[in-house]
Amino acid sequence: MMIHIAPTSHYAGVTIAGDYDDFNLLYDSLHTIVGQEEENVDFYNARIRVLGLCYDIRHAFMGNRECEFRDNGITREKMKWLGISVADQNLYYSCKTYYPELLFIMMALNDFIAIYEQKKAANQLWDRNITTVRSFQAAVMDSLSNTLKPQTFKLMQKNMSKTDRPSFSRFYTAYLDELNIRFLDWDADKRLKNISIIAKHLAEQGKPYQETVDNILEAARENNCHPSQIKYGYEYPEYEEINW
Repeated sequence: MMIHIAPTSHYAGVTIAGDYDDFNLLYDSLHTIVGQEEENVDFYNARIRVLGLCYDIRHAFMGNRECEFRDNGITREKMKWLGISVADQNLYYSCKTYYPELLFIMMALNDFIAIYEQKKAANQLWDRNITTVRSFQAAVMDSLSNTLKPQTFKLMQKNMSKTDRPSFSRFYTAYLDELNIRFLDWDADKRLKNISIIAKHLAEQGKPYQETVDNILEAARENNCHPSQIKYGYEYPEYEEINW
């Protein structure tokens, strides 16, 4: 699998690109790793966000998102040598996602992989679903390593990979909506400077997250409803209006 990850021009997020087979394989593997709805009830909210990425990936390889042509290494000399006449570019499908959303999904996938591995009796090392998802995570981290300053990336990677970090079980994703919407309202420089900070907030689930959770629980009590019915007070901008 050769998924390509690149930051958008104004650092709103990344463009995820791949050919039909790449996206089809990633789509199937993500679905398998997160399991069915009834399997990981405590990870319901995290699962929905991964499936949101799957939705975009599926629509991408159906031709409902962006696409581009990339050189495939075929030259006139190679075609002459092989006695064939073929296109010298391949079609790559692509979709975009916000940085806070992607960072959350990256870390939540570690939880889902751990759960998935517990259910597998053997051959975890060679499991196609795990290796596919890990390859996707590696592509994301490789992109981040080329986007951020070396020391910033090193610290962010450490925060994201801590074994003692809280899991994303029963995570209140209204906080993620808050981060996404705030992030999209910033200019390119501020976005770039805050990618690692947002990763830290998500990984630690510290004071900023707990304050949001407290506000959600208080609003749920006041409105006599379930906390899941409380939404972040601001709306996402229209896709076409985002300064990607």
